[in-house]
Amino acid sequence: MAFLAKGRILAAAVVAVLGLATGAQAAASCGKTGAGFDAWKQDFAAEAKSEGVGSRGLAALAGATYATRTISADRAIHKAFSGSVDDFMKRRGGSAIISKGRSLKKSNAALFNQIEQNYGVSPGVLLAIWGMETGFGASMGNQNTVSAILTLAYDCRRPDYFHPHAIAALKLVDRGALTASSVGAMHGEIGHTQFLPGNVLKYAVGSGNLRDKATALASTANFLKGHGWRAGASAQSNIGAIAGWNSASVYQQAIARIATAIDAD
Repeated sequence: MAFLAKGRILAAAVVAVLGLATGAQAAASCGKTGAGFDAWKQDFAAEAKSEGVGSRGLAALAGATYATRTISADRAIHKAFSGSVDDFMKRRGGSAIISKGRSLKKSNAALFNQIEQNYGVSPGVLLAIWGMETGFGASMGNQNTVSAILTLAYDCRRPDYFHPHAIAALKLVDRGALTASSVGAMHGEIGHTQFLPGNVLKYAVGSGNLRDKATALASTANFLKGHGWRAGASAQSNIGAIAGWNSASVYQQAIARIATAIDAD
């Protein structure tokens, strides 16, 4: 408030108090159990409509259910990214990802060359993310995507973070890229490399079908480029771009190590 003229300090204080009240009301609208989810959905429907969500998206919202499994996974997320980088890589099968990643790099050389030409992103980091996220497409999840992302937007732990992704998921339903019955990972991630819905809208390329391998990998490269990936630099030097994908330090370092090993082959 130091930049305000003295005559405006009182007015600013009043605005601050009103802002706190509004924040308290917003906090009260979230929930820690499924008890208030249906009531919250009704309020969220009005907001979603005002943000451009159409009839199909709103119907998917109305049919969404509180995702108990998503909440359980979210409560355990810190444990999943705990420990040293070496421990994390052992838990996530880092050696196996490197081995299969090298093989897939060779068998899909034309695809990775084209992606690198278009986006400046080397194969190693894409293969590292692909392997880490879904075991190269083997496990893309079976949790209802709309229910998962809406549950997280309702939950009190990180509603502001998931709110735009919830709106995006409903818009993807409107576009036909998702349906009310589409499934993915526990936190609402989609496809081979596990895009959150808001990132699908912003970074997906081509058909936007992230269950298609080539589209998912190209879209991931576009994401990394959009987060500052520098062509020709090492994965470790591009750790800031990798951090855009996942904020956990052990994940970032594991991806950089795996990518470096794959690219060195």
